[in-house]
Amino acid sequence: MEIWINPACSKCRSAVSLLDAEGAEYTVRRYLEDVPTEDEIRAVLDRLGLEPWDITRTQEAVAKELGLKEWPRETGARDRWVTALAGHPELIQRPIITADDGTAVVGRTDEAVRDALSR
Repeated sequence: MEIWINPACSKCRSAVSLLDAEGAEYTVRRYLEDVPTEDEIRAVLDRLGLEPWDITRTQEAVAKELGLKEWPRETGARDRWVTALAGHPELIQRPIITADDGTAVVGRTDEAVRDALSR
């Protein structure tokens, strides 16, 4: 199990605390420092069953600079979104937990973190 976190994020700290409380074995990836490649982002999206726009933090300043709200949300634009996420990792929703069964969840709630632990 791996968890992508921003240590400054309260949701990330909460998820890590819950994983610790449950005795989970996991690896922490500080994705702002250890930036995921486009291929890694695509793999996580496949595991999540989501599209890149589904995990994009559109309220971030860089999202506004890029005009992400106006970008098309369709298959043909998927690579453009993935490139933006890889180039600006602060746009990636957090925390993301990759479960041992090959799936993943966006662990913004205790329920989502527990869901990842049960997989």
